Amino acid sequence: MADAYKANAVVGQSGGPTAVINASLVGVIEEAAKHPEIQKLYGAVHAVAGIVKEEFVDLGGLSSQTLELVASSPSSAIGTSRDKPDEAYCARIIEVFKKRNIRYFFYIGGNDSANTAHIVNTMADKANYDVRAFHIPKTVDNDLLVTDHCPGYGTAAKFVASALMGDDLDNRTLPGVKIDVIMGRHAGFLTAAAALGRQRDDDGPHLIYVPERPIPMDKFLAEVDAVYKKLGRCVIAVSEGIADGDGTTWAKKIVESGEVDAHGNIQLSGTGALADFLAAEIKSKLKIKRVRADTFGYLQRSFPGLQSAVDADEARRCGREAVRLAMKIDNGSVAMKRLGNGAGYGVELFRTELQNVAEKTKSMPDEFINAEGNNVTEAFVEYAGPLAGPLPKTEYLGNRPRV
Repeated sequence: MADAYKANAVVGQSGGPTAVINASLVGVIEEAAKHPEIQKLYGAVHAVAGIVKEEFVDLGGLSSQTLELVASSPSSAIGTSRDKPDEAYCARIIEVFKKRNIRYFFYIGGNDSANTAHIVNTMADKANYDVRAFHIPKTVDNDLLVTDHCPGYGTAAKFVASALMGDDLDNRTLPGVKIDVIMGRHAGFLTAAAALGRQRDDDGPHLIYVPERPIPMDKFLAEVDAVYKKLGRCVIAVSEGIADGDGTTWAKKIVESGEVDAHGNIQLSGTGALADFLAAEIKSKLKIKRVRADTFGYLQRSFPGLQSAVDADEARRCGREAVRLAMKIDNGSVAMKRLGNGAGYGVELFRTELQNVAEKTKSMPDEFINAEGNNVTEAFVEYAGPLAGPLPKTEYLGNRPRV
């Protein structure tokens, strides 16, 4: 396409909610209002499921006060969906687009959302109905390719780091073993963020296990035992996707129901089975009396009042950038390139091809994981620290010399 169409647009929010996905939505709304080519902006209620049912809300004319409130609210303001559209599903989407004169499609989500945008764009071209389709990145897992990091991750990382700070102080008060199971099916970025709140040499989490490194039970128990004998306590951060030495996830081995989602994945975040299993192993094998375990589950992705300022700003910028790109080009995914760390941290936005992101995942690089596979490195802290932003300072007096 050469000139941008004068037509309508639709925006949807797909997959798991985050604390800043609405900032991306607001970015789309704000930028769309600046371009007369976009005559009406529809919000698809519950993503693609809402499109095929023609369940839309009008996103025009919202006050700046409302937009700011939406941008600071967690979860998906217009609902989301786990539907994974195939070609037949996308054909129905295109029929709705024709009926509503929709030529711009903005989809905020992960790798499956990028794939949906790619299918819709390709099928629309074949049908001689041009649709400019843009994917706006979102995921607390931080596992999309090309982009340095993903909107949604920084705030979820801040939540995890803050929660582990408090949990560690709690564990100091009543020493024992504490296990926290954190989201991360294939990538350990979110679990690794538990390290960001450490302030003292003996602060937890003392052990961090991510999916990228298998952990046989005997090794796990030996490492817990070593920390407990040294400190008299042990705080452990565990990704829900950690695997046994044979590569099979522990969750898959122990979840009897075998419940799967629309993408064929074993349910992990909605069950405390992994946490209970690990706690039982420690109690029975190491004979430690006080062992507690929590599964963070869905709390970590939509917690209000805890937005990372960097995360919220970048999410909004990504939404705006998608609209700007749609005025010039047919399709793409918005990505971020890091320009520096520490005081020099910043990003620039760029476009990448939809197929570069669609249905692909990124793992934590080796340099972020220590040689033993039970902790993170300083390189990870330098990477994730700016994304989560400043964390609270705490004090503990029990380490002082006895009198």
